[in-house]
Amino acid sequence: MSFKKALCAATAMTLVTASGALAENLVIATVNNGDMIRMQGLTQDFTDKTGHTVEWVTLEENVLRQRVTTDIAAKGGSFDIMTIGMYETPIWGANGWLVPLDDLSAEYNADDILPAMRAGLSHDGTMYAAPFYGESSMIMYRTDLMEKAGLEMPDAPTWQFIREAAAAMTDRDNDINGICLRGKAGWGEGGAFITVTANSFGARWFDEDWNAQFDQPEWADALNFFVGMMEESGPTGYATNGFNENLNLFQQGKCGMWIDATVAASFVTNPDDSTVADKVGFALAPNSEGVDRKANWLWAWALAVPAGTQKEDAAKQFIEWATSTDYIELVAENEGWANVPPGARTSLYENPNYQAVPFAQKTLDSILAADPTNPTVKPVPYVGVQFVAIPEFAGIATEVSQEFSAVYAGQQTVDEALAKAQALTNDAMEAAGYR
Repeated sequence: MSFKKALCAATAMTLVTASGALAENLVIATVNNGDMIRMQGLTQDFTDKTGHTVEWVTLEENVLRQRVTTDIAAKGGSFDIMTIGMYETPIWGANGWLVPLDDLSAEYNADDILPAMRAGLSHDGTMYAAPFYGESSMIMYRTDLMEKAGLEMPDAPTWQFIREAAAAMTDRDNDINGICLRGKAGWGEGGAFITVTANSFGARWFDEDWNAQFDQPEWADALNFFVGMMEESGPTGYATNGFNENLNLFQQGKCGMWIDATVAASFVTNPDDSTVADKVGFALAPNSEGVDRKANWLWAWALAVPAGTQKEDAAKQFIEWATSTDYIELVAENEGWANVPPGARTSLYENPNYQAVPFAQKTLDSILAADPTNPTVKPVPYVGVQFVAIPEFAGIATEVSQEFSAVYAGQQTVDEALAKAQALTNDAMEAAGYR
């Protein structure tokens, strides 16, 4: 190492923050969603205020989950902050893998966090991750194509209406698909979507004795409906489409409807990115006729500190910065109120500036409509809407989602996939001691 490089390195090691503490470099693992990309662009504000610098590891959703799960279980220590969600947080908190966030500053005002988000990111009343944004799922649709089809979107439509509307809006000659939905394998990608769809048809993952329920007619009804609708009106290759792929299709004007995360509303209505920004309407996620459950989920992408990090204080400072009301104001100042991280704080929905955003109320209504403690029509022994809050679920559901994606790709039948899902789920639950 040259003298100049050595001097720079030594200087970097002795930088201190305004409070006199050592300035740290934080390594943060995050998902490649738009709000996280926006956060990276604003990180200099954090560095200016604290002296700490940030190194980002930005990954596709399925890869992120695999990397952070492997690292924290093996105590790898690769990250000082991890982007995780409502599935991992209570389980990892109970295992002692996360630093409790029970000593955040009074100015941070943790009581302002929406109760549904705080509860989903806590174990035994202690919060182990802070929500960067919260979401449910809802329908985003092209108002011009709906009008052209001679239809009017209800505020709370049924799946049967959605299928009819999708067929009416499909225009293969002009590369317009009536509906774009997730088919990509992964428990949090296509697996999440088909689970809430199944909920809305009266299905459930397990009965009260932890027996798999894929051999029941409700699952066959849901999966056959989904496949039939997508073959009629969905894009070619939907078996590999997840959130980002469908977002791109919608922004390019190639989808009549898209049912997905409420957080996408700011992206499809942003004229800088979306060719249909001024032609987007919103509605609650659908239910099947006669079934009192909507196909909407509850989720938060949240920031957590893995236990064992040597930079706990600096990591908590970053979490306070990134999930604070001040950060919301920073995004609003730079990007406009429509682009602030939604669904995390009560005060946001009391702010007149945000109330004027066209999708704000629909997002809140969707979040409030999801009930993780009562997610299905029939009784279940688990908590979770689009997931089952047990450690074994991620592995099981990833395999199940792969079987379903094989159906979407035309590689096997619905009946074959459901039979495989039933067998592999029961085998895994028996091996884990549930049955």
